[in-house]
Amino acid sequence: MKPFGKHSLLGASGEISDFQEILHYLDELILYDNMWDDGNSLGPKEVHNYLTRVMYNRRNKFNPLWNSLVLGGVKNGNKYLGTVSMIGVNFEDNHVATGFGNHLARPILRQEWHENLSFEDGVKLLEKCMHVLLYRDRSAVNKLQIAKITKEGVTIHQPYSLKTYWEVSAFENPAQGAIGSW
Repeated sequence: MKPFGKHSLLGASGEISDFQEILHYLDELILYDNMWDDGNSLGPKEVHNYLTRVMYNRRNKFNPLWNSLVLGGVKNGNKYLGTVSMIGVNFEDNHVATGFGNHLARPILRQEWHENLSFEDGVKLLEKCMHVLLYRDRSAVNKLQIAKITKEGVTIHQPYSLKTYWEVSAFENPAQGAIGSW
């Protein structure tokens, strides 16, 4: 995760070197925006639109940046959250996810998220989603990092590990009794 400008935070999954290139593009964009010295600054929606164009442009050149991006922020009291895929597909919503999270976590978020969710309850909901994702792909790492974006700024908390329990009998031999399994 990396804060950008005064109002935005960018998170990414995928290829680290491609993410570094995206960060370079954004550094140039923010520097160019600051050179105008007009009192305005790019907000999360503008940065999200820029990233959408970058990802779509690279896709059209058959040289995509292998990342999925999530961008959030608050500017002038307006909250913003959006995502961009490696081919430039983008959307904004009250909650977003990438990868398997789109299939396994978003249904949980749709069911349990509400506008007045406290920060602590939001963290519990994210941990619930991450447990589902972790148990689905047990080669994944159980570490996660939480960030909070408010009108005062961005706070990125230290990474921590989720507590897991792998002693469930179904985890010991998941193919047992499955007809035609490998």
